[in-house]
Amino acid sequence: MNVQPRRLSTRDPEFLSTLDALLHFDHSTDEAIERTVAEILANVRTLGDEAVLDYTRRFDRLEVTRMAQVELAPAELAAAFSGLPADRREALEHAARRIRSYHERQKAESWEYQEADGTRLGQKVTPLDRVGLYVPGGKAAYPSSVLMNAIPAKVAGVRELIMVVPTPRGERNALVLAAAHLASVDRVFALGGAQAVGALAYGTQTIPQVDKIVGPGNAYVASAKRRVFGVVGIDMVAGPSEVLVISDGSGDPDWTAMDLFAQAEHDELAQSILLCPDAAYLDRVAASIERLLPGMPRREVIAASLSGRGALILVSDLEEACTIANRIAPEHLELAVEDPRALLGRIRHAGAIFMGHYASESLGDYCAGPNHVLPTSRSARFSSPLGVYDFQKRSSLIEISAAGAQALGPVASTLAHGEGLTAHARAAELRLGR
Repeated sequence: MNVQPRRLSTRDPEFLSTLDALLHFDHSTDEAIERTVAEILANVRTLGDEAVLDYTRRFDRLEVTRMAQVELAPAELAAAFSGLPADRREALEHAARRIRSYHERQKAESWEYQEADGTRLGQKVTPLDRVGLYVPGGKAAYPSSVLMNAIPAKVAGVRELIMVVPTPRGERNALVLAAAHLASVDRVFALGGAQAVGALAYGTQTIPQVDKIVGPGNAYVASAKRRVFGVVGIDMVAGPSEVLVISDGSGDPDWTAMDLFAQAEHDELAQSILLCPDAAYLDRVAASIERLLPGMPRREVIAASLSGRGALILVSDLEEACTIANRIAPEHLELAVEDPRALLGRIRHAGAIFMGHYASESLGDYCAGPNHVLPTSRSARFSSPLGVYDFQKRSSLIEISAAGAQALGPVASTLAHGEGLTAHARAAELRLGR
């Protein structure tokens, strides 16, 4: 079994085309999935609870006839939290404190200013009323995702947070429920798949319509989120997870190899890339990969990821490494160098930047504080991590004084006539001289 990432060099004549091919990920979805999701959403929109319960019986194999059977009581969430082993409960609490502290600094405030003639302009910031949070369930359970999505929403002031989490065959993950309790999620439903997305987007007799849906899911969930966008907002449709490590050769090669593993173990399509100007260090990392991989429980997934989409790339120098990093625009960027701040000014595109040898990406996933919901597939060129700002909206404030109307009216009138919009012009003109 091939366990090594491919070896590339920026000196290769075809390097850029090879890199672009390596980075390419096809976001198109299977037509059968699209047809199924379209049917599910249409039925949920028309039939509401009846359709949701029917799909839950079919897909999650839960014998439920009433929505009350799939809504989890707050007492159950609290019991899950109190029933955790002390070390896990304390770890959740520690992570939640750090995540909340970081995101409280993101909260935007309303502002205004007054011009000399008395005109007042400004911006009013308000939270979303209701948000839906999709959380994977069953064996693929991520309490960290609950904290990373729910806490910023609560910091923003969202009035009601509704979580859906599939529980196939009734399998409920205590850590996920405990995280929901800790993050003050308002309502939790044991629902999943496209039917849960549809219920949040359109509302049912039991589940109220939300304003935005956030959180990761499988191909059916991703397809459903794309389809309901516009009816509600969504956070993003994420691609496979990615890490790009820039090394100057000064780090422990075992640390670097394990950081590459940490992304690769997500799934076979995850991407782990190392850039370094020291060929000997690339050799040492390759040797660490060979030695450490057999001891990893998910070694087959890691091997498939590294051999299929990974790379160890020899660069001319760290400046060139930064240029390539901006081209890749990775979800996670590790500056594993002696002086990471010397490189920081050259980085323009990355979801999260981890600085120095001790800043492993896994700390960002769980407890450093910044959000781990990050742009993938080069979308860091134009988008940002999930944050409090995703749960707030802005309204412009325009209060025009009588004097301001005299000054602005002719400007608006001239431009409106130029666009052929006479009523626009007259609305401004009628206020002149009053």
